[in-house]
Amino acid sequence: MKLSEIVPVDHIVPELNATNRWEAIDELVDTLVANGAIDAEARDSIVDLVKKRESSMSTGIGFGIGIPHASTDQIDEVVGAFGRSKEGLSFEALDNQPVTLVVLFLVPKGQFQKHLNTLANIAKQLHKKDFRAALEGAPDAAAIREIICHSSE
Repeated sequence: MKLSEIVPVDHIVPELNATNRWEAIDELVDTLVANGAIDAEARDSIVDLVKKRESSMSTGIGFGIGIPHASTDQIDEVVGAFGRSKEGLSFEALDNQPVTLVVLFLVPKGQFQKHLNTLANIAKQLHKKDFRAALEGAPDAAAIREIICHSSE
């Protein structure tokens, strides 16, 4: 799945309050709960799954990108949230640089191929320098959504 398919405008946080990857995960999962993408009762178990995955190896892939993700039986379809940090987050990224763009996504348990394809599509799109620059400079969630939808995926 592509970023435009899993991140509607109400799942975009144009200025994260988080200062590190753990707070970013909490904030983005809370965004999914607030917008009905995941049940409030599932929040803590989903946060635990994403953080457990993140603990095994940082999803900070370099270039200011973090892609925390997990598979869970708490959802029926792939869901995602996008957050931006102008100051940058401590993410223990591969290049040891702060992360400014965070995409959190969840895939239904057992959909391994969809999980890999979604991760690959998001990473490929975010590796484009012009795309990242446009996202970093966008004024608000609506503009970020527009960029996501109109970039060549």
